[in-house]
Amino acid sequence: MIELRSSGELDALREAGRVVAQALAAVREHTAVGVRCAELDAVAREVLDGAGAVPAGWAPRSGAGAIGTSVNDAVLGGVPDGTRLCDGDLVGVVCGARLQGWCAAAAVTVPVGASAAVDLVGTGQAALADGIAAARAGGRVGDVAHAVGVVLRGGGFGVPAGLGGVGRAVRAAPFVPRVGRPGRGAPLRPGMVVVIDPVLLAGGGDAVDADVEGVVRTRDGSCAVHVGHMVAVTERGPRVLTAP
Repeated sequence: MIELRSSGELDALREAGRVVAQALAAVREHTAVGVRCAELDAVAREVLDGAGAVPAGWAPRSGAGAIGTSVNDAVLGGVPDGTRLCDGDLVGVVCGARLQGWCAAAAVTVPVGASAAVDLVGTGQAALADGIAAARAGGRVGDVAHAVGVVLRGGGFGVPAGLGGVGRAVRAAPFVPRVGRPGRGAPLRPGMVVVIDPVLLAGGGDAVDADVEGVVRTRDGSCAVHVGHMVAVTERGPRVLTAP
């Protein structure tokens, strides 16, 4: 069921989103060669604790951290552990926070050291920006998916199917695909909240597989980029709820 939120509810979601943005900014600042993924998790948890928020349960299994850290060929599902980041790595970070009953989540991908993947991240961010711009009342979910897909496919990148985003209740309707046809899908109405989270696979293929630990990885071993924001559809245009 697709829920429409009042202006007050959107403000509450925005407060949760602000905490997520602060946590991701702190993680980005702390990301460096030699840093362990568990250290990044501690940085994010400190931000959440300071704001009175709790992790929103971004991962499907218990015992996960305040963030997810997916390195290089990992697309989603990585639990922050003792892995040390190396020069040239690419680490995708998902953070979800629950504040006063409201859940927000967002994703960034951060190049480590002298990573050659800066352009990959830029493409993901460009797809995200175009998707957000298309999230306007009177349009449809397919318009957003199409805007994202044009950028990703235009760059020659792979785009995995599924891998639903996180939202109000960690996973909430409507799901926004990363490739779609304009004019299709659920109508975009004021008060609707969507998660727009482009994923690109550098190798060009779309195939991904889950390993024995539940981490989704590119089948060809190429790097993945995952970026995303929670966005509200309003009469005045898109409102990014997880912006800094």
